[in-house]
Amino acid sequence: MRQFLDFEKPVAELENKIDELRKMSGPDGINIADEIARLTEKADRELRAAYAKLTPWQKVQVARHAQRPHTVDYIAGLITEFTPLAGDRLFGEDKAIIGGLGRFGNQPVVVIGTERGAEIETRLEHNFGMARPEGYRKAQRLVKLAGQFGLPVLTFIDTSGAWPGIDAEARGQAEAIARSIDTCLSAPVPVIATVIGEGGSGGAIALGAGDRVMMLEHAIYSVISPEACASILWRDPKQASTAAGALKLTAQDLLHLELIDRIIPEPLGGAQRDPKATIRAVGDAIAAELPGLMKKDATLLKAQRREKFVAMGRDKIA
Repeated sequence: MRQFLDFEKPVAELENKIDELRKMSGPDGINIADEIARLTEKADRELRAAYAKLTPWQKVQVARHAQRPHTVDYIAGLITEFTPLAGDRLFGEDKAIIGGLGRFGNQPVVVIGTERGAEIETRLEHNFGMARPEGYRKAQRLVKLAGQFGLPVLTFIDTSGAWPGIDAEARGQAEAIARSIDTCLSAPVPVIATVIGEGGSGGAIALGAGDRVMMLEHAIYSVISPEACASILWRDPKQASTAAGALKLTAQDLLHLELIDRIIPEPLGGAQRDPKATIRAVGDAIAAELPGLMKKDATLLKAQRREKFVAMGRDKIA
């Protein structure tokens, strides 16, 4: 069953009416096709109007929508012969980050991504996409493996942030994130990072230091969540919508600030309305970027990647 966000209520009402009418139309001779067509057209207009003027806070809600495709869906849709690899070879396995070997088209690749889980059981299994140090150390291991065998790295980012628990801090959370960033920056192979939902804090950038950083149209990417920002600045989490506007966390803001390289369009109504089309669009974007990066030698890749991140913010301070 489709889940609707608060600002989608007019669309929800229309689509509920359409569903009711479809149940009435049948072999008993009732023909209400014209009314269904009229309501469908109106629902489409309402949806188009709503998504044409999304506020940053509404973008946050769309990015967090439970029915958006997850990393496991992108792997299933884009990667063949996927072989998952587990563990950091230091402490243990962290299922908040999944990764392994596979093929993107005919190209062997290493894939790494944060996985939030789709229902309560899988959300608990994957810790809602909030990784502990062993998750980031697993990511480091896989990036180094990619470098050893000359395989490009594809990362998919969808996390509210790294796990903030005492256990994670005791095992070196900050160090693990910092080394993940450095490992991505130092990789002698192409790294393409895609923010598919919520890119939160260091937990996101640990997988985001790529040659190309892409975002879905309604994804978000920020150093802090709007709720946490509001709690710090105003001591009032109800100011989250104000914080969202100030944080410049939308894909459109970040492209303007030259912090990302590409926005991938989503279907009307967001990725959750047509996951398959969204996954295809992400695949097309990766396919457009990867060949050019594969032609560059390791020294040039690393130099350009580091310069890209060092240059961020130089000329864009508002």
